[in-house]
Formats: sequence, C-alpha cells, structure tokens
Amino acid sequence: MSSPILSLSDVTLSLEGNAGLVRILHGISLDVHRGETLGLIGPSGSGKSSLLMLMGGLERATSGRVTALGHDLSEMNEDQLARLRRDNFGVVFQSFHLIPTMTALENVATPLELAGLPDARTRASEELEAVGLASRSGHYPSQLSGGEQQRVALARAAAPRPAIILADEPTGNLDSATGADIIELLFGLRDKHGATLVLVTHDPELAKRCDRVISLRDGTSEAAA
Repeated sequence: MSSPILSLSDVTLSLEGNAGLVRILHGISLDVHRGETLGLIGPSGSGKSSLLMLMGGLERATSGRVTALGHDLSEMNEDQLARLRRDNFGVVFQSFHLIPTMTALENVATPLELAGLPDARTRASEELEAVGLASRSGHYPSQLSGGEQQRVALARAAAPRPAIILADEPTGNLDSATGADIIELLFGLRDKHGATLVLVTHDPELAKRCDRVISLRDGTSEAAA
C-alpha cells in the first residue's frame, strides 16, 4: 500500500483558555490514504474540528507528528504551511468564509490569481458552472442564499484541483434539502478531481457515504461501528 497522504502519530493538542490550559486531543494516531473519504463524527467539543485543523496545518500539534503529502508540518514555518495549503488543500467551512466585497466569481478566482495561475478567471467560471451558479457569478454573498454561498465555497475549494479537501460541517447551516444538494456536489467534486476528502459531520447519512468513519469523544478516537 502506498504511503498515507495524511498521517498523525500520537498527536496531542492543548490550548490556553480562560480557565487555563485545555487539553483538546489526546494521543491521536491516524492514517488517511490517497483517494479515501474519511468522516469524523462525535459530540460537540470532542475535538473533531481541531483534528481537521491539525491536518491542514491551521493548528499546530502540541506534541506528536502530523505529516501531509510527505511534509512534517511541525518543521514548516507559516509561509511554507500557507504555500502547502494553497497548492494542495481545499477547505470548506460551515460558515462559508466568503469575502463580502467580492462577487462569487472573484471569491473563487482570487486565490487562483494569488497562486499565479494565468487562467484563474476561466477556471473559476468553470467551477461555478459545475456547482450550478454560472448565472450568479456576478452576485455578491449578500445577494446569495445560504445554499448558494456554500456552493461558491465548494467551487473555491475545488478550483485549485487540490489533493485533499477538508470540510468542517459543510451542511451545518443549511436546511435538509439544501444540505443534501451540497453533499451530492461535495462528493461529485471529490470524484471529479480524485481528491482525498476528510469531513466533520453530525449527519449520520453523510457519515454513511464515507469509506471510513472515525468517532471522537473527549479528545480520543476510535473506529465507528
């Protein structure tokens, strides 16, 4: 079997809170293989989102080792981590994180332009068309519904052709019908680009779509039944 695209070895995460040091993750060891779809489930506060952020280098482990695409994230500075994410990761958040002063097209194209891609606008248009928003590309986030905003976020995540897509409760702010549409788009983009998908979810139906599910509770992990 090939080397894992993501690997965590005995990882812990502690963060300073108002009441002192809070231990969030305890000794997590986990491999994710190329092309796999992994679901992270568990109650609120169990460490799911924190684990996802560690995988993308958006948080640094307190101890242990996190490796992505052969890179030890603990040995990389912030600029190196930013480049690794830009070139290899697509991230989808529950709250969309669109830039309100930019149109849908600009929200998708700007990261590509910053990466120096000459066809940024063309690729952004193609990805908006792929998520059914070709006619809404000139609209600002405030002019879009929640489902449409999440479609823009999916297009933005997929546009760089990432090796890894990280999705944190991608349907959490949407009604069930719109959420179901987003799930289909998310898995469709995964299939289209051959990306590895890691997603945090409370939705058991979404978890069932994954190749493998890891359950977190009180900062520790186990394979879900």
